[in-house]
Amino acid sequence: MSYENIIFETEGPIATITINRPQSLNALNVKTIAELSEAVDQIGKDPNIRIAIITGSGEKAFVAGADIKEFSDFSSAQAQELATKGHQSMTDKIENLNKPVIAAINGFALGGGLELAMSCHIRYASDNAKLGLPEVTLGLIPGYGGTQRLPKLVGKGLANEMIFSAKMISAQRAKEIGLVNDVFIPEELLPKAKELAITISRNSPMAISKAIAAVNLSDTDAGFEKEIKSFGELFEMADKKEGVAAFIEKRKPAF
Repeated sequence: MSYENIIFETEGPIATITINRPQSLNALNVKTIAELSEAVDQIGKDPNIRIAIITGSGEKAFVAGADIKEFSDFSSAQAQELATKGHQSMTDKIENLNKPVIAAINGFALGGGLELAMSCHIRYASDNAKLGLPEVTLGLIPGYGGTQRLPKLVGKGLANEMIFSAKMISAQRAKEIGLVNDVFIPEELLPKAKELAITISRNSPMAISKAIAAVNLSDTDAGFEKEIKSFGELFEMADKKEGVAAFIEKRKPAF
């Protein structure tokens, strides 16, 4: 499948999606979100892909927000439709994908860009990255899940501070508050993300899929029940049988 605004590459079990609009700091427009949605579907359907990485092209930005010019004259109904599509086609779809997604944040991750990163299961950042939700400076609020995911990652107080002040924070500060997992110099960011991806890809895809679903419910009343049910279901699956057999036979499992 060919794309205009993203680059889709595979290397063994790893798929890499690069948002490729460097002339606009990789800002998200409707077409880019649609292409990203198609790429995520492609990852979900391909049994040879076990994990994905999302990053931005160039050296300045992961994604520096939404393409404001595209929606500047929208009505309320059009704006709600835009936000709904952003959730359904991008952030919710990524968060609920049955394969892990790593965000490699290589510069500015602002507005919709940070919301995209927060929907990924793991976030690595370059030490020159800046993260923030500046929507209130436009008279708006985050519309792709930012008001919901940020408090879960950093706590309500810090989320309120970031959203209300619209201030950008450094990658190191993002690591301190739990918004990103780790920080690397720019040259090491993608290699480190791929190194982690390789490690994850060697583990049971069935178990990881169940873990994603359970972790996504960790802040709800259904979370514990989901864990218990998934734990039991895995006992009937091939990966559990291979994993236990490999442990007993003192060999590496072949998932």
